Amino acid sequence: MIGTTGTPHMKDTVNPSQVTAMLRTAAGQIRARHQLLTDLDSVTGDGDHGTAMLRSMDALEQTMDAMPEAELKEVLAKSGWAVMSAAGGSTGPLLGTFFIGMGASLGEAGQLDGAALSAMIRRGVTEMQKHTQARIGDKTMMDALLPAVATLEQHDESTPPARLLQLAAESAALGAEQTKDMLAKFGRARNLGDRVLGHADPGATSMALILAGFAEALNES
Repeated sequence: MIGTTGTPHMKDTVNPSQVTAMLRTAAGQIRARHQLLTDLDSVTGDGDHGTAMLRSMDALEQTMDAMPEAELKEVLAKSGWAVMSAAGGSTGPLLGTFFIGMGASLGEAGQLDGAALSAMIRRGVTEMQKHTQARIGDKTMMDALLPAVATLEQHDESTPPARLLQLAAESAALGAEQTKDMLAKFGRARNLGDRVLGHADPGATSMALILAGFAEALNES
């Protein structure tokens, strides 16, 4: 199972630089495990998911590097569009929309409390859902993301951001792990029948890694 580490520092708010750190740490999680993603997709898809995710993370970080003084909302929006162009396939539009949605939730506040951070992630997933009919049990990204969203919704606004992300990341990791027991209903994998059993979905695994990166960044801040 994809794990998260450390004990969260229980701060009440997160600043834009910490959100940037979340994004960079998520990119690090993907880079460290891109071969796993490729291996999983070699069984259940076209074998290019690891490469697509690497291109996505390169685009994300290059955009952030080019906009050091920009507001976080703008950075997330432009990063999302860059990811869409870089990744291609089904990964690019979905992951790019996730980042764009995260940015769309942000107002003018310089600090995000637990409720605002939760809303940011939930908005990203909501925007993704406009581009896919996948739900829990379909062996897709949503098997990691929707349990994470449900976890965020279960905790009140007083929960510290680091704790919220830790809980969400744990739910996403469990959701990704559970895709091993699912038949696929989308993409090439749906034509493979029970040959996909025993293998986690690469998309769900990617999103669990991203949320693990988010949590790790706040644990270390």
